[in-house]
Amino acid sequence: MSSKNEETSAEQQEVKNSTNNEKKEAWGYDLYPERRGTFKPTITNVLIGKEGKEGIEKMKCEKNVYKCIKESPIVKVMLAALKSSGCPVDIRRHISCEVCDYSVSGGYDPQLNQIVVCQNVSTRKGMVQGVLTHEMIHMFDYCRNELDFRNMEHLACTEIRAANLTHCSFTSAWSQGDASLLKIKEAHQDCVKTKALYSVLAVRQIGKAEAVDIIEKVFPKCYNDLEPIGRRIRRNSDDMTRAYREASYYGYE
Repeated sequence: MSSKNEETSAEQQEVKNSTNNEKKEAWGYDLYPERRGTFKPTITNVLIGKEGKEGIEKMKCEKNVYKCIKESPIVKVMLAALKSSGCPVDIRRHISCEVCDYSVSGGYDPQLNQIVVCQNVSTRKGMVQGVLTHEMIHMFDYCRNELDFRNMEHLACTEIRAANLTHCSFTSAWSQGDASLLKIKEAHQDCVKTKALYSVLAVRQIGKAEAVDIIEKVFPKCYNDLEPIGRRIRRNSDDMTRAYREASYYGYE
């Protein structure tokens, strides 16, 4: 017969394992070592200049974040939309510059409701602007649409929306192999599907075929949802400025 202490210990271990499993499921692979507390510079990477400058990188990243908050029309649209939806962004609380795996440029942590800007990858203002806008769409969906990141259809939908509104253009579609001069009309949709697929696979341990099926299932509805920007942002256009000017029409001020 087990003692009370053994039973309590077993229960505590079960709760701990359950919590760890939930955390792993909610946040995906270990792409954010600093967030998990597992980052440690190696001597080799320090010698080749890949690591060892984390403090400088963080300062530069935070400076770029601040500039985007103050100057970027599209980031301002997202900030206004979040505020109007009851989820105002506190730059000190909701945005964090961190060391990440080199396969990602940023991320959204639903457990802490916090955007991660990968300081070792997103080293330019333009990249930081892209990360902030992309991840703020996830934050917007989490705030306004009660997004559940444990639900694969919800995850696929928010990734489709983020890619649709801020990522894909004919140029990016071409670079991903999703466009040709004979299929310009379909290029954007194919680009969005590819980008969403990469994002889903990066944070969930599921097969490619299953991820594709889920994306195809929710694609029509999620692709046509342009909130809160109201338009797809094309590269080298004035779409960001136009979206900023139109934001007040939607009550985002």
